[in-house]
Amino acid sequence: MEIQVDPHTLKRAEERGANEGEIKEVIRTGFPVPAKYGRIGKAKIFDYKQKRHGVYYAQKRVEVFYTMEKDAVITVTVYVFYGKWE
Repeated sequence: MEIQVDPHTLKRAEERGANEGEIKEVIRTGFPVPAKYGRIGKAKIFDYKQKRHGVYYAQKRVEVFYTMEKDAVITVTVYVFYGKWE
C-alpha cells in the first residue's frame, strides 16, 4: 500500500508537532477513530516527554484522516493532541 502524504497535511502536521514518519506509522499501526465525509481516521499515542509552548507533556496523540484511491492512501489532514492517555 502506497502512502501519499499531501503537502497540506505535512504542513499542518509540522505546525502541530508531528512529522511524516509519524503520519505513516499512524496509518500503518494506529487504531481506528470516527471520521466524517467518507474519510478514514486512525490515531496513535506516542511518548513525548518534552515541553511544548512551555508546558511539559508526557504523550502526544496523532490523528490522521485520509481517503483510499485504488491502492494508495491519500492524507487529508492531521491533528495532534498533547497530554497523558495511558
